Amino acid sequence: VNHAALETLEAARRALSETDAQAADLQSAVATLEGAIRKIDAETRGVLKSTFDAVNSNFSDIFRRIFSGGEASLEMVGEEVLECGIEIRAQPPGKRNASVKLLSGGEQALTATALIFAMFRLNPAPFCLLDEVDAPLDEANQARLAKLVESMSEATQFVAITHHRITMEYARQLIGVTMREPGVSRVVSVDISEAVRYSSQPLPV
Repeated sequence: VNHAALETLEAARRALSETDAQAADLQSAVATLEGAIRKIDAETRGVLKSTFDAVNSNFSDIFRRIFSGGEASLEMVGEEVLECGIEIRAQPPGKRNASVKLLSGGEQALTATALIFAMFRLNPAPFCLLDEVDAPLDEANQARLAKLVESMSEATQFVAITHHRITMEYARQLIGVTMREPGVSRVVSVDISEAVRYSSQPLPV
């Protein structure tokens, strides 16, 4: 006869009771996490859909402003909002291309710029740096991009790094680096409005 059997049974019952309590706690935690995940997914779907609609509207508007017409839009590919892809459709005036890949290099660059500015308009910053954005563009498209940046500069300060004359013509201030002597760089700044004011003054006799 095992005289410790009753004590062993009680110890096993206590261990089983503790294990059942821990399992119940885990099941409750799992249910809480699953509920939180469902809630977060629902809220995320709503925020993502509203953000997507706002960016899509901005993209269409900015695209038409850059190209002086045409149609552009973003389309979700798939049924699940959180897992679907996004397809870009862009048709400049007079074109009926089925894909963005059929656009010229300059048109693709302007379309990408319109999409970036569409997101930027949704959450604007006080400062924006554009580094050689106009490099693949011809003069006509440079002017379109410069006009767009000029219109958006009311709320955001833009700094553009460029080598193109057309873009510089729309700037309010120019800062350049010259090398009058080999190995010696010099920064030159020109305030366009100040230069225009000086140029309009009559020359001294």
